[in-house]
Amino acid sequence: MNKLERTLRTVDGFQQRNRGVGFLFAVNKKYGDDRAGQLAALLAYYGFLTIFPLLLLFVTVMAMVAGGDPSLAHRIEHSVFAQFPVIGSGSSSTHGLSLADSIHALHKHSAIGLVLGILGLLWGSQGVSQTGQFAMAQIWNVPGVERPNYWARFARSWIFLGVLGVFVVLSFALAGVASWGRHSIGVHVGGVAGSLVVNAIAYLLAFRVLTPKQVATKSLLPGVLIGAAFWTILQNVGTELIEHQLRGSSQVYGAFAVVLGLVAWIYLAMNLTMYAAESNVVLARRLWPRSMLQPPLTRADERVLSAIAKQETRRPEQRVDVGFDPPGTEAPGPEPGRPVTAG
Repeated sequence: MNKLERTLRTVDGFQQRNRGVGFLFAVNKKYGDDRAGQLAALLAYYGFLTIFPLLLLFVTVMAMVAGGDPSLAHRIEHSVFAQFPVIGSGSSSTHGLSLADSIHALHKHSAIGLVLGILGLLWGSQGVSQTGQFAMAQIWNVPGVERPNYWARFARSWIFLGVLGVFVVLSFALAGVASWGRHSIGVHVGGVAGSLVVNAIAYLLAFRVLTPKQVATKSLLPGVLIGAAFWTILQNVGTELIEHQLRGSSQVYGAFAVVLGLVAWIYLAMNLTMYAAESNVVLARRLWPRSMLQPPLTRADERVLSAIAKQETRRPEQRVDVGFDPPGTEAPGPEPGRPVTAG
């Protein structure tokens, strides 16, 4: 054993003995095992395609409903756009680039904007829902034969759209309150606390709709709290960080930098959501401690690798058995090693 390996095994031994560090490492390792980064990228893609139709639909409806009071519509729109980075007038407008202003231009064609907004929202939300259901089935390692069929996923997509609508309405209401009471510290703190509650409810509903029914609702609660906290922090801190990075680049790259900033924000949010969901699995199945160097594998390593193999089961008549040979030995032939329970 060389010096580098000895050092790494010392670190590995520490993280396996320390419950908190071991849990965090296990969540990160399972994130990599499930290729959750790729799933987050897909969610970010469809999320980006959902946000613009959603804002388009909102602005068009506001133009039709509050047409007699443009100032009211403007205040509400300003509070809504403030929920998204590099969209509202508070970010890119200093450089003459406000995506909100571009969306406002559709007021002149409210009927067309309404139709396009509805169609785009339906398409984007279906993509987010279908990808989200696939992602949750993957990280929970649900065998393919046990996953919902197309029609069940399609029905859940409509339920998810309803959850998204409720979340948007509540978020917009809180944004309006925070906007009108922006000079009051109490109102601001109350708005942040209200956002945390709304985000927790939204995460609970979204996780329940997207996660296969084999997973108990109580197993989703830790990730709900983690995800809600991450999302609230991202709304209040992440936006400022991204806009700070874009202040100089937007002068050079224009709207291109603004759009990339929004994509980066959405991708970060989806990654945090995937980490929250992975935390649920690690806690529910006690998948820690994991080993940094192999061999030997820990029991948690074996359970994870076994579950990943068994999730490829596609037919009821198909059977997948997983075994592991003792450390330091090679498989003598087709005979399997000791069986491991995936759950």
